[in-house]
Amino acid sequence: MAGILGTSTLAQVGFIVRDIEKSKRVFAEFLGVPVPPTCDGGRYEVTGTVVDGQPAPKANCLMAFFDVGPYLQIELIEPNGEKSAWQDFLDEHGEGMHHLAFQVKDTDDKAAKLETAGMKCLQRGKYGDGGGEYAYFDATKDLKCFLETLESYGK
Repeated sequence: MAGILGTSTLAQVGFIVRDIEKSKRVFAEFLGVPVPPTCDGGRYEVTGTVVDGQPAPKANCLMAFFDVGPYLQIELIEPNGEKSAWQDFLDEHGEGMHHLAFQVKDTDDKAAKLETAGMKCLQRGKYGDGGGEYAYFDATKDLKCFLETLESYGK
């Protein structure tokens, strides 16, 4: 069964953190792996980030990724203080688990299905390198977390 997203394979678990440098050292030590590099979310000219249906040129973050299986990542996100799904979570809940992400095909179709199921799109944009797109949905009522769809164009 593939459900609403067309897949049941989890791709990523995301955490919101206040200090990415500290958090990634703690995760690396816990996992017994090297500390990964930090990257930012990319330039608005590439990402076209939209938050709550409005252009959000200042929304950005720092990120670090841990590969913890052949298909699973842990993502750490430090918001930059501007309005975003990341900053809203940090302001409302503090640090913690933010989302479960799934690789999908046809983000527009999946977004429509999730919204029909009552999961509002909070934020959407392209990857910082332009190689795909992401969208966050509020699934807290039913699934107790946010969902993220990831569509990588080259895969």
